[in-house]
Amino acid sequence: MNKGRDFDAGEMAVFQKNEITGHYIYKNLSGKVSGIKSRRILSQIADDEMRHYNVWKNYTRKDVTPDRIKVWFYTMISTLFGFTFGLKLMENGEKRDHAVYNRFPSSMKEVNGIIRDEEEHQQALLMLLDEDRLKYTGSIVLGLNDALVELLGVLAALTFALQNTTVVALIASITGIAAALSMAASGYLSTKTDPGGKNPLIASLSTGVAYIFTVLALITPYLFLADRYLSLGISFLVAVCIIGFFTYYVSVARELPLKSRFFEMVGISFTVAVLSSLAGYAIHYAFPDVLM
Repeated sequence: MNKGRDFDAGEMAVFQKNEITGHYIYKNLSGKVSGIKSRRILSQIADDEMRHYNVWKNYTRKDVTPDRIKVWFYTMISTLFGFTFGLKLMENGEKRDHAVYNRFPSSMKEVNGIIRDEEEHQQALLMLLDEDRLKYTGSIVLGLNDALVELLGVLAALTFALQNTTVVALIASITGIAAALSMAASGYLSTKTDPGGKNPLIASLSTGVAYIFTVLALITPYLFLADRYLSLGISFLVAVCIIGFFTYYVSVARELPLKSRFFEMVGISFTVAVLSSLAGYAIHYAFPDVLM
């Protein structure tokens, strides 16, 4: 342990609050996760967090309340997006606390025990984080990526080739649904050939549903706006938001780089949209009387 610097009671109270907050989060999750082993691990971590809270209480000489918003947030995130994502997100915060704990003076021997516990928690969570829905992340990413690239290209081309936003939305919808069914069928066959522990039907549904969701999100502006160029701009912003959210999800759950993956996907989508826009403009210029 490094000699460290002196920490005042206010800073210790923050650590104390983090520990009691973690206690309630892990306690909530232990009641929601399936499997006796998983529940036991999360319950043990919850008990350790309470013990850490009492260690800090010996220094602050006061009780503190948990951060109810954080308890609600992590419980909701874990329920909606999977325990793997929620626990990984929490783990990132605990790593920051761990780095701070290493700066405490060696005279505070109890902190050594907290550090050891946190390291054991990380190892225990790594054993726990094997969730079924994460197995199908690749299928969802496939559906999202294809839909974003292909449909943005289709929308860009149709926007510059046609005049009516409703017509653009209808044609893009038909194209998108057909492509989603094709992608789902391809996903089923490829997973059945090389499953890797995945259910082919669930994998194909994950791909298809992700594709259709993206189609609906991108065509929505065309259904409510008459300006086709504004609709295209909003669709592109929606695409960037979808890319940002899911890239962040995958980066947290699988510990992958965030920025490079995000900008790569945005760059590809933008390039396809620009090239498709040029193609649409060229077609409109070549057949002005047909494409009204």
